[in-house]
Amino acid sequence: MAQPPSRTRFYRNKRDGKVNGICAGIADYTGVDVTLVRIGLVAAIVLGAGALLPVYFIAGWIAQDQPGEIARDSKDEQQFWQGVRASPSQSARDIRGRMREIDRRLADIEVYVTTENRSLAREIDQLR
Repeated sequence: MAQPPSRTRFYRNKRDGKVNGICAGIADYTGVDVTLVRIGLVAAIVLGAGALLPVYFIAGWIAQDQPGEIARDSKDEQQFWQGVRASPSQSARDIRGRMREIDRRLADIEVYVTTENRSLAREIDQLR
């Protein structure tokens, strides 16, 4: 059985890429605008006298293509996974906080429903 694709792994994005999809993959991975990544790559190639060019093509050869199910993620999901990659511990704290808030709200609903049911049952008994 095949493992599901990892949303915390680097993939090249040939769908949005120009040459190999490496810059688009870096942009997806980091959340930085792809234009800035491309400008940075060109600047690094020019300043490095082309030394980065083989690294770019080796990365394109080694990196896997982005799976279709990851490419179809919504913007919110993409931002969430970029946050997980940037700071897993902060993401875990955020999720724990959200779960505590949901638990508190659910407890409030439970108290309201159970309290109202007792009152309703008393009123029905009084009508008999």
